[in-house]
Amino acid sequence: MNEAGRFAALTLEAVERRYGRGDITVEVLNGASLALYAGQSVALIAPSGAGKSTLLHLAGLLERPSGGEVTVAGSPTSTMTDDQRTSLRRSQIGFVYQFHHLLPEFTAVENVMTPQMIAGLNRKEARRRALELLDYLGLAPRASHRPSELSGGEQQRVAIARAVANAPALLLADEPTGNLDPETADRVFTALMALVRATGLSALIATHNPDIAARMDRRLTLRNGLLVEMA
Repeated sequence: MNEAGRFAALTLEAVERRYGRGDITVEVLNGASLALYAGQSVALIAPSGAGKSTLLHLAGLLERPSGGEVTVAGSPTSTMTDDQRTSLRRSQIGFVYQFHHLLPEFTAVENVMTPQMIAGLNRKEARRRALELLDYLGLAPRASHRPSELSGGEQQRVAIARAVANAPALLLADEPTGNLDPETADRVFTALMALVRATGLSALIATHNPDIAARMDRRLTLRNGLLVEMA
């Protein structure tokens, strides 16, 4: 906890990530550090190959760092077992990708219910919360529609609702509007930011869109394996 007493949803401390390719070692991250606080949105802007996806995978506990510490919702993860990391990821982290990855045979509300029921919530309460989230994102009339019956922007808003259904502390997004036209991308991003501010969620969003990046609280880039603040 810092920055005027706010809770740190994500802390990276001197995180390193290297990969071995035969006799060659590739250094992707070389001491990257970050503190992301409750209610804060951070844009991650960097060229392809700089390590954005690697950093998101480490922050999301999908990979282990080669060095340093990743702390999620106050819990250091370096000594956790795989089962402990999975449990923390399910309860505290939401993911949104460039493609929605919705389950095609399920309706919008069922897609949002699924992670809640996996977490142990009963069907009635999961449905109530799913409908509440869809309504907040302007999708209440589309709740019974399957993904194939939704527009691209609607599909991505359902994906956002699903990502936050279990009330995580941290949202990680990798080019969440990359497949959308500018007008639809703006609507989706506006809905996402409204949700972040209304819930106190922390968001780390990789994007190539400068207009979207400019609307977030902070902007970071990767240089020589380090996270650097941008103006």
